[in-house]
Amino acid sequence: MSDLKAPVQIKPGQAASEAAALAEKMARGAKLFSEVQDKDIAIATTPKDEVWRQDKVVLYRYRPPAEPKIKTPVLITYGLIGRYTMADLQEDRSLVRNLLDLGVDLYVVDWGNPSRADRWLTIDDYVDDYIAGAVEVIRGRAGTGKVSLLGICEGGVFALCYAALYPETVSNLVLTITPVDFHADQAENRPGHGFINLWTRSLAPEDIDRLIEAHGNLPGEFMGSVFSMMTPMRTLMKYNLDMLEVMDDQKKFLNFLRMEKWIADRPHHPGEAAKQWLIDLYQDNKLVKNEFELGGRTVDLRKITMPVLNVFARDDHIIPPATSQGLKPCVGSKDYRELPLPGGHVGVFVGGKSQGLLGPGIANWLAERDGRGADKGPAKRPKAKPR
Repeated sequence: MSDLKAPVQIKPGQAASEAAALAEKMARGAKLFSEVQDKDIAIATTPKDEVWRQDKVVLYRYRPPAEPKIKTPVLITYGLIGRYTMADLQEDRSLVRNLLDLGVDLYVVDWGNPSRADRWLTIDDYVDDYIAGAVEVIRGRAGTGKVSLLGICEGGVFALCYAALYPETVSNLVLTITPVDFHADQAENRPGHGFINLWTRSLAPEDIDRLIEAHGNLPGEFMGSVFSMMTPMRTLMKYNLDMLEVMDDQKKFLNFLRMEKWIADRPHHPGEAAKQWLIDLYQDNKLVKNEFELGGRTVDLRKITMPVLNVFARDDHIIPPATSQGLKPCVGSKDYRELPLPGGHVGVFVGGKSQGLLGPGIANWLAERDGRGADKGPAKRPKAKPR
């Protein structure tokens, strides 16, 4: 007997009906597309106020809907490869709004639009100057000696470095989708995961030097193409199938466009900071070896003794879970907790399943520790050692 299945029988009437339905759906989608205005797909719309500015960096405080229940203020630090607006993509899928509604006093730092003129900015500058400056301002406004940090992706590494160098100013440390052990992907060995880890290890340091020298930075467009190549079939089908699927549903279509708007807004990464990121961390894995230096000081993760919440996505192909979980044996904290969530790198923030898990998970954890060690004190900026 043959194992071949019988050919699918397509009835002419059924085919004509489906073709007509598709044509009608495309017509509705085209009409909806023609009516969409930029204001309809606005992102990061949660009200906020500028409270400090240095160079291109701006610190915002989100307007609380009510008196904050959690007194220790929280500073969000996003990475340089992407925008913090992902944490506030739309009203019904916003980590920012969820945290505000749960009583968190929330700030965010916006790195602005680095250009070729910012070629020589280093991670040292972002940690020792910009984050330290923002923390000083927040401490002064809140009248407290400490703040809590909420780092996202590369911004989580910045927060981690700051907490290790200035532990006396940090009450709690929350990391989300943050790589720490940049070589742990090899132990996990999941197909389709850790492409950036593999790619960066395949480069010679001089290749990275030439890339930065040619552009003065790590171009946002270049990194956008790298992320697209990580899931080539998904990228190819996105506009042919995914958009077609939602184009006649206004809510889903606008959500699709908001995500595309965020993806398209990819800033350039300052050159020297990019070299540290790619060579010192991705290639040489200096962070977990306690060999990473900022401003002439070693970032010793054992000095992180404040409570730590480490959030990661179970199916994150960009930051494999093992690279985040590598933090646990490195820190000196006796209060360390992990929060694994369903979804991928971005889905953990904007996915439907994560909405009732991520925000409440962070807020409840912070509430349990609110006031511990948050001593009152002068908002005096810690002095960094000379570079």
